Amino acid sequence: QVQLVESGGGSVQPGGSLRLSCTASGSIFLIMGWYRQAPGKQRELVATIVSGGVTNYADSVKERFAISRDNAKNAVYLQMNSLKPEDTAVYYCYAARSWEGLRYWGQGTQVTVSS
Repeated sequence: QVQLVESGGGSVQPGGSLRLSCTASGSIFLIMGWYRQAPGKQRELVATIVSGGVTNYADSVKERFAISRDNAKNAVYLQMNSLKPEDTAVYYCYAARSWEGLRYWGQGTQVTVSS
């Protein structure tokens, strides 16, 4: 079976940084990325990266977050800088074999940004 295991969440002050990691097993994925879900809000796309390196970011995180992947390790990372309280959410790693294919999800990791 496919498994995605996340790590790296935590609590930071505004302006701080965190690096999230997600390691997948059980398949090779064209697309890997991150969604987040804040209390009272729907899950939203944060960033995606394809195996060739092309990236896409939500407008709210552009110039602050950077997604990367290590294809040899089947892992995806999210470097989050200049964090804001609005970034507080549970962050979910996901992976898919195609853009319209079945999405697999990590367990979620909490990111809290507060003074």
